[in-house]
Amino acid sequence: MEFIDTHTHNSDESYAGEEDAVIARAVAAGVTVLLQADTGREGRAEMYALCGRHPGVLYPMLGLYPGHVGPDWKDEVADLSSWHSGGPVAIGEIGLDYHYGADTAELQKEALLAQFEIARDWDLPVNIHLRDATEDWFAIMEKCRGMHLRGNLHAFSGSAEVFDRMQRYGEWYVGIGGVLTFKKARIAEDVLRIPLERILLETDSPYLAPTPLRGTRNESANIPVIAEFLARVKGVSLEEVAAVTTANARKLFAI
Repeated sequence: MEFIDTHTHNSDESYAGEEDAVIARAVAAGVTVLLQADTGREGRAEMYALCGRHPGVLYPMLGLYPGHVGPDWKDEVADLSSWHSGGPVAIGEIGLDYHYGADTAELQKEALLAQFEIARDWDLPVNIHLRDATEDWFAIMEKCRGMHLRGNLHAFSGSAEVFDRMQRYGEWYVGIGGVLTFKKARIAEDVLRIPLERILLETDSPYLAPTPLRGTRNESANIPVIAEFLARVKGVSLEEVAAVTTANARKLFAI
């Protein structure tokens, strides 16, 4: 079986000195592709260097994380073009996050729109971080209908209703990770109403380790744990989850 981790951060400082071993464990677990989410200029060179050491396994994204949006966001977004030749598979992780950053809401929306334009111009999908900003997100999506955007909502813990609304705006997937395994997580109920053909697997490592590893540093090698839980919830085989989610990722990110 083959799995793809569609959102991870293998160049995070928590892996310092262990990056190659962590990637090797993932590959040994059947996770043959790891997509690297970008968050901003700081650390981008390290992420690209790590991808360069693991061609065909690690693939980079490019984007400005909403939690890093500030008065200099235009400079941050302008810097993306200098990395375009590195072959990003998506613009991400980008989006809106009002949980801790409501004071920058207007800047976040401006930065998101600017990065949507890049995704359109480069014909790339978008990898979206969305937290406590659902209605503003849909207002932006309505405004951007003509861009024909496609992508996924990463670390999805929203409702089936939110998923259904997203389908009005094109080809949209949801990234399912360790939160699915958490006790009383609502997504375990809502995922029953989301077709497997619209689900991607992810870890968001080093964050959000699945049960029974919750509270520890997450790794892409834990994707099979998430996949097994998803298979039980959906009442399908692990082989089907692996095959369908891998095909979904290869289609969306053209890998």
